[in-house]
Amino acid sequence: MTTPGPHRPPPAPDSGPPARVRVTAPRTSARPSSGTFPVTREVAEHSAVGEVFVGSLIRSQLRLALVVAGGFLIILIGIPVLLGLFPSIREVTVLTVPVPWLLLGLGVYPLSIACAALYVRSASRNEKRFQDLIDEG
Repeated sequence: MTTPGPHRPPPAPDSGPPARVRVTAPRTSARPSSGTFPVTREVAEHSAVGEVFVGSLIRSQLRLALVVAGGFLIILIGIPVLLGLFPSIREVTVLTVPVPWLLLGLGVYPLSIACAALYVRSASRNEKRFQDLIDEG
């Protein structure tokens, strides 16, 4: 039988599960302080530099919203224009359903979902880049 170490109590016979032991170590993954003025502090204090960073995020989000909304409207307006330019499409049916109804009913909703997914993904990417910029500084 071995003797227990100085920091470990001897095991108790049939006392249930073993006691939990907390293992700690000094924090080694922390970045060293460089003495610079961090970007997060710039943003929090609403300084000129912070306003530039936040302004660039707002501009990129606005630009993205306008591009996605513009593309959506062009395609959405394109369906009636297509039907107006080619009146023969109005008489075509698929399984007794007119093609214009299919275009409007089955074409618009997937288009809306695709535009929304594109916007959310791109907006998240913009915010991630902004967060990386702040974490970097």
